[in-house]
Amino acid sequence: MTIFVTGGAGFIGSNFIRYVLRLDKNYSVVNYDRLTYAGNLANLDFVDDNPGYRFIKGDICDPVLVAEAMAGCDAVVHFAAESHVDRSIYEPAASIETNVKGTFILLQVARKLNIRRFVHVSTDEVYGDMDPGDFADEKSPIRPSSPYSSSKAGSDLLVLSYVRTYGFPAIVTRSSNNYGPYQFPEKFLPLMITNALDDKPLPIYGDGKQQRDWLHVEDNCRGLLAALERGRIGEVYNLGGADIEENLSMAQRLLRVMGKPATLLSYVKDRPGHDRRYALKCEKARSELGWTPVISLEDGLHTTIDWYRENKDWMAGIRCGQYRTYYEKYYENRDSSLHSIAHDASTAAD
Repeated sequence: MTIFVTGGAGFIGSNFIRYVLRLDKNYSVVNYDRLTYAGNLANLDFVDDNPGYRFIKGDICDPVLVAEAMAGCDAVVHFAAESHVDRSIYEPAASIETNVKGTFILLQVARKLNIRRFVHVSTDEVYGDMDPGDFADEKSPIRPSSPYSSSKAGSDLLVLSYVRTYGFPAIVTRSSNNYGPYQFPEKFLPLMITNALDDKPLPIYGDGKQQRDWLHVEDNCRGLLAALERGRIGEVYNLGGADIEENLSMAQRLLRVMGKPATLLSYVKDRPGHDRRYALKCEKARSELGWTPVISLEDGLHTTIDWYRENKDWMAGIRCGQYRTYYEKYYENRDSSLHSIAHDASTAAD
């Protein structure tokens, strides 16, 4: 089987490609990625020479390039997305363009090419803010809170509409917060780890009591392949780690493991509309896909910390350019940046 992977130079996509190519399953991969700020071919150095791997640079919003690249493939696993909530708040247009329009174009092309399986990779954030103690299953209502999660919810529903209307062979997965190697450091855990390694402040949004369900990226990759191979067409599968921690306690835990002082914690202004809790029920994936996470949070955190500690050259390449500008604007000068966003929203409303 030849798998067309969108966004394969990103965090989860690159981990999925490495995972698939090291299996003895005679799978090949076409990696289609625009190489935005979060796409990094250095994530795939170890597969460049693999005869079953090919990279094509392209935008999922370009139907001609998508059709040329997807031709000859059997299945699609769709990772490509603008995935950072904060960025979607600051500049929402990119999330709508990539996540909704890009998914639409992929669906159109895949239909014309008679793709046999299409896995749409989504997020637990489409369920929105959960009440204390609650968990979302696949039948829970969709209540997205941010431009990012709204764009993902829209793309989920678009995919499922193609199943209903056209008989298109698609499956949707919704995973909880992924962590592990090669994750871009604007996300919570790599930001905390890399700042701690450099003895820099760890920015904690608001009171830090937001609860997240943590899933190691390799466990997610196993679930995604299980969905591709065994998932029922038209179904949604939650993939969660069942390790729920508050952001503050997670940061404190990292500091203890790394032998760093708690004085590195720095409370900053909270994200607008910040959800307090995400948590998933995953019985459906267990019963239908035979999937369950196997990497404990304790083991996963230790190996992830070690990876960032041992890959400082990779980090140095990431921290230049656009990331440096983003970090200075939204962390080092956070109050003024958020004030500017609120002012722009107020002016637009007037």
